[in-house]
Amino acid sequence: MMSRREGNADLRVDGTKLLEQLRELGEVGADQVAGGRTRIALTDDEKAGRDLVVQWMHELELDVRIDRIGNVFGTLRSEGDDGSQAPLMIGSHIDTVKNAGALDGCYGVLAGLAVARAFRQADMKPGRSITIGAFTNEEGVRYQPDMMGSLVYAGGLSVEEALATIGTDGTRLSDELERIGYAGDLEPGSIVPHEYLELHIEQGPVLEAENKLIGVVENLQGISWQKVTIQGNANHAGTTPMRLRHDAGWVASAIVTFLRDLANASEGTTLATVGSLRVEPDLINVIPRKATLTVDLRDPDELRLQAAEQRLAAFLEKVAAQEGVKISTERLVRFEPVVFDTTLADEIEASAEQFGFTHRRMTSGAGHDAQMIARIAPSAMIFVPSRGGVSHNPREHTDDDQLINGAQVLLDVVLRRIGADSIMNQLYERG
Repeated sequence: MMSRREGNADLRVDGTKLLEQLRELGEVGADQVAGGRTRIALTDDEKAGRDLVVQWMHELELDVRIDRIGNVFGTLRSEGDDGSQAPLMIGSHIDTVKNAGALDGCYGVLAGLAVARAFRQADMKPGRSITIGAFTNEEGVRYQPDMMGSLVYAGGLSVEEALATIGTDGTRLSDELERIGYAGDLEPGSIVPHEYLELHIEQGPVLEAENKLIGVVENLQGISWQKVTIQGNANHAGTTPMRLRHDAGWVASAIVTFLRDLANASEGTTLATVGSLRVEPDLINVIPRKATLTVDLRDPDELRLQAAEQRLAAFLEKVAAQEGVKISTERLVRFEPVVFDTTLADEIEASAEQFGFTHRRMTSGAGHDAQMIARIAPSAMIFVPSRGGVSHNPREHTDDDQLINGAQVLLDVVLRRIGADSIMNQLYERG
């Protein structure tokens, strides 16, 4: 009798095609001078990327739908599915930061297409419909919050509020969706996935450092973003004694130092970053009257993340009184940590072992669409190594064989989840 592994051998990822599509999509928005590619959400370059992905979906004869927030879905129907069946969903995004690499997000979407292509090339239908999703504005560069498309899809943000978002360039999101032709009619979240899988580059150095091929992602860190504004008094740098200053710049620096100490005291669990810092009037001989900075706090444990936020709030109150300045804060993003489905994680680990790929359980330090979809469906992620841990950078790189390995694990997990019996039956019918 034919074994499950022998039966599934008819279904293989076309690695050559996957790599070819990664290169072709990577050319969209390419900057030959600065390097990398830039496909900020809902720009002309991102529209060109969307058009290419939709074209590839149609070539695979997928049922393509677009929802009101611009999320793109291509579905490979199972036998007898009239559209009412909850599909297994594979997803990620194709928008980028400025001067990005070619893999972040795109790899997950195109690997999903590779799974659909494996079925088409074997002339088989999946035991459950498979939907490949490309979510809108995952990066959050032009419109905030990030992971917007999947957040709306999961019900964490109303579609009306998202459509009304004003971008950093003054544009309204709904207007730009209409302009590029991706204002769909499908209601976000109307199709609840049976399960959700996302394949992604690690964007960190752990897998490479430990010589592991596959990351079994168990959880995602919680994320807390704040904007802090400090209002002091401008004055002459040479005539104002230190004891009489209300120096917004010094207070900003004290906050940065406090955050570094807070993170170090956590023994590696809490991460703290000040990624943006501006002072006014920004002159060498004037004490800053105003400073604005962003605070990015992350921790895989919600209670520790809350404790870090509380310690920061207490410090801001203390330093404001000490220095005679006014400090205000604005919350930009707050996402609780996510624990992924243990059954799916076990399946990923079992698949890696079956192929003989070295692997490890791990936490994702970056935000992903999977953390939003986990609100409405069992979800999990697969990581492949990133050379040097570099991402959001033209030097972002994963070896070709590692990319193909990850896609093959993804396909194998899909086969495990949709049921091997239907595949075996199709093979037996062929004799």
